[in-house]
Amino acid sequence: MKMPGNMQSMMAQAQKMQQKMQEEIALIRVEGSAGGGMVTVKMDGHKNVTGVKIEAEVTSDVEMLQDLVLAAFHDATHKVDEETKQKMSGMLGGLGLPPGMF
Repeated sequence: MKMPGNMQSMMAQAQKMQQKMQEEIALIRVEGSAGGGMVTVKMDGHKNVTGVKIEAEVTSDVEMLQDLVLAAFHDATHKVDEETKQKMSGMLGGLGLPPGMF
């Protein structure tokens, strides 16, 4: 089934925007931390972990270390989500979509 020209144009534009958005998300780099920086997790926009740093002082208490690592991961994930949301709202802001849709 063939779509009208205007609809095809809109679909092509939407695909370009989606590709641009994926490229922007791929460039995101964040750092989450816990324990005042005792544990740091680096993450990219696709939530791939790119680095972990653990200060020697926290290695003697395994339970605390586990909690700090978990908290740092949560912090990094939250930061990726926030940056992604910010980039998406910036790109989609000109489309006139209802607030909160993205």
